[in-house]
Amino acid sequence: MIAVVSTLGMTAVLGGCGTTGSSDVTLRLVAADYGDSAANSSQKYWDELAKAYEAQHSGVKIDVTVYSWNDVDRKVKDMVAAGKAPDLAQIGSYADYAAAGKLYEAGDLLSIPVQADFPSQLAEAGQWNHAQYGIPFAASTRVLFYNKTLFAKAGITTAPTTWKDLAADAEALKAQGVTYPYALPLGPEEAQAETMQWLLSGGSGYTDDTGTYTINSTQNIDTFTWLRDELVGKGLTGPTAPGKLNRATAFAAFANGQVGMVNGHPTLMKQAEAKGVKFGMVAMPGRAGQTTSTASMGVTDWMAAFKQNGHADQVGDFLDYVYSEKNVLSFSREYGLLPVTTSASQTMTDSTRAGDEQLRPFLDQLPTSALYPAGKTSWAAVSADIKKRIGTAVTSTGSPTTILTRLQAEAAAADSRTTTG
Repeated sequence: MIAVVSTLGMTAVLGGCGTTGSSDVTLRLVAADYGDSAANSSQKYWDELAKAYEAQHSGVKIDVTVYSWNDVDRKVKDMVAAGKAPDLAQIGSYADYAAAGKLYEAGDLLSIPVQADFPSQLAEAGQWNHAQYGIPFAASTRVLFYNKTLFAKAGITTAPTTWKDLAADAEALKAQGVTYPYALPLGPEEAQAETMQWLLSGGSGYTDDTGTYTINSTQNIDTFTWLRDELVGKGLTGPTAPGKLNRATAFAAFANGQVGMVNGHPTLMKQAEAKGVKFGMVAMPGRAGQTTSTASMGVTDWMAAFKQNGHADQVGDFLDYVYSEKNVLSFSREYGLLPVTTSASQTMTDSTRAGDEQLRPFLDQLPTSALYPAGKTSWAAVSADIKKRIGTAVTSTGSPTTILTRLQAEAAAADSRTTTG
């Protein structure tokens, strides 16, 4: 999830797109919002980047619309269904559009140095049917954040390393009146991420080594049964039902000192520091008898280029600009995310900037992290189904077996209707 080469001056020679071609072209970009306030909205980032690009390319205009993560994938899906696809969409999945023949291949757009700058792990994750259609845009890994001040007040001296530790710490935090001893955001914003982190820590995941869905594996059912009985059922996840709690709300509560523990990505560091919260970060605790999770979770968001409007030359030239080392670092530093190009990642690794140094633990675990099965054309539908249903698995009347088996059946059916990469 880390790669971009600053070779804009070479694109005409090395790339398949070269110059911007004709004049008076408007490229429409739909993007997701990574900000947590109007002050750092992604709209502001894209508007500034577009303005700088347009100053160098008088015949091209960049029209950017930013939506929240709650809405962006649905908005793009509706646009495509209505025959009004944007030129570019920065979204959570790409494979279903690739399978439908709606996307350009990355190699048809990007200059050779820029495409080569993506780490192989990320480039391969962007492939459908052995060709790259998904262009990595932002990356993160997940760790367990804990509030050091609340831990100290509860008499907790060490961070948890097992589920048993986590539950015991949550009990101690609850006894001190902490609002969310462990925040479990299984709401529709990003339930698929919290779910995957727990599945990994339980020794399984969404798929097996062959890419077949295993959502209702014995390990996964055991994991959600434990969550229901040992955390949610004992009132250790706070006043909001996990199925109603979104990630953004959980992060804001952590930054406000109301959360003892929560799974988080680098963005949470900036939020917590801005509010003066003293926090620690450790690997996700593992199942009983296992000191830490067997795998960390990695997430990559995607840039996809739609064929409908043409403009391949202009799209490719703009993407080379977006993925310059300067711009990749600028975005990553603004939102506390990991760069998606090798060059920008190396620069961040070598940097002595305080913010860059804080990201190193996340950078270090990225190469071995487990990613969503984004290359499966069924993943977009499966992810949406998980967001909708998984919260009910941990309610007092919920059945992890029933919910996970239903998700598995629907995932298998979605898989059978599509072609996997």
